[in-house]
Amino acid sequence: MLNKSLRDLVDLPTSSEDPSSLATVITGVTQDSRAVRPGDLFVAIPGFSVDGHLYIGDAITNGAAALVVQSDRRDIWQPIADSNPDIAVISVGDTRAALPEIAAAFHDFPAQKLTVVGVTGTDGKSTTTYLTHAMLTAAGHQTGLLNGVEFHIGGEWTRNETGETTPEADIIQARLAEMVAAGDTHAVLEVSSHGLDLHRADQINVQVAVFTGLSDDHLDFHQTREQYLAAKLKLFQSLEDHVPPFSPRSAGGDVPKEQRGDLESATAVVRAEDPLSETIAAAHSRQTLVATAIADTKADLSILPASQDATGSDVRVVTPAGALAARVPLPGDYNLGNAALAAGAAWSLGVGPIAMQAALNNLRPVPGRMESIDVGQPFTVMVDAAATGPALDLALQTLKPHTVGRLILVFGVAGERDPVRKSSMAKAAALYADHTVITNENPRSEDPVEMVDEIAQHLVAAGGQYFDKESDRRQAIERAISLAKPGDLVLIAGKGAEPTMIYADRIEPWDDRVVARDLLRGLMSERLPH
Repeated sequence: MLNKSLRDLVDLPTSSEDPSSLATVITGVTQDSRAVRPGDLFVAIPGFSVDGHLYIGDAITNGAAALVVQSDRRDIWQPIADSNPDIAVISVGDTRAALPEIAAAFHDFPAQKLTVVGVTGTDGKSTTTYLTHAMLTAAGHQTGLLNGVEFHIGGEWTRNETGETTPEADIIQARLAEMVAAGDTHAVLEVSSHGLDLHRADQINVQVAVFTGLSDDHLDFHQTREQYLAAKLKLFQSLEDHVPPFSPRSAGGDVPKEQRGDLESATAVVRAEDPLSETIAAAHSRQTLVATAIADTKADLSILPASQDATGSDVRVVTPAGALAARVPLPGDYNLGNAALAAGAAWSLGVGPIAMQAALNNLRPVPGRMESIDVGQPFTVMVDAAATGPALDLALQTLKPHTVGRLILVFGVAGERDPVRKSSMAKAAALYADHTVITNENPRSEDPVEMVDEIAQHLVAAGGQYFDKESDRRQAIERAISLAKPGDLVLIAGKGAEPTMIYADRIEPWDDRVVARDLLRGLMSERLPH
């Protein structure tokens, strides 16, 4: 068990008149009062719907030895502090900004002992992290992974149960410390704009920052596209502050030493065709590597399609060290773009075409990303995480040419998210789906029935004619499957591998893949001769 004093963790003025409080021994750091254990430091963070300062009493009851509180919430915490004089209290201007510094210090700055790749962008982040992780692993690097779906630490896979693409900073720093303890030398992180704006991604010491692109989304949080982009740029601006890991490591991989360049130099990776590529390059003074999946496009590295079908693409991986053929087992040009970005990140860390080829050819299924659900039914069922208009548009465009029969779509729109998703996703459905079943996806505080009705109105306005409305997602999936005939393709979009359904008053276990598989087995059982 780690033990640190408050003096080891904070370089900040204490609100206590007793300087000896800085000698208080801390055995853990958390911003979740429910997770507090005896001896922990509780950092109270003002949230958007819940203020952590209101749970200080619970944290103390659970054994908190010290508190970090925000100075502008004194009216909340001061009476509690006065009633608990044995609890050390640190008052700061911004507890969100303080949390990553405190958590990183408690865990001995684990990111500085790892080579870290951070991936940001509107869509494609999770897939790109999986691809990058696979390439680094194929090159012989013991590599950890933190994304919105799973964690991979010391060779073990676990689900990300936090419900956050980028968890809070105390969770990130603890997981990075577990990687170091398990012998991981590299880490790949999915970094959301929320995570960047809310300081969750502070203190992660990114050496390679990857940009998957930007579309209009999350404007409910960022307000404008300019502010949304500004949040993403923080990852690339952080390249300026990158410091090499504490322990020098061999580059490894299969790139000849003379071709590797300076592997300790921080790098940004962008797509050549991205309209924001120059903006990304201008956000920092480190090197920028350009990748592409489009032929005859000038780039440092390319993944070019030779042939494509509904399950993936045969490609040529083209690098300065040579070119090799491979199979990307994910359909669509956009997934080739994700693979090119991953190859760019891997190349910047000394990975060459041999390891890239092996990683692509042996890629484990990416959970909830164009994942096929097959129990022997005479039609195709796929689950995908497309949860924005542009992402759904790309997914449907990709599948449509490879669908012999009808393309049947199940989708909803997450509640408390950018309202433009309702119209943009409905437009994509109207353009490409032959039949749509409109349902819910994490309604949160919004009324599920009203949301489905609103999406239906947008669908009709966009020219959609053939659709059903079913607010219960399980029944919606069942409806789509019951409609499917041989040669049809059913796409269940929006949640991917998410493990829960979020309502205003509860969170329930959920998995589109499990539900679809159960319903398909039931359907196949009904069709068997008795």
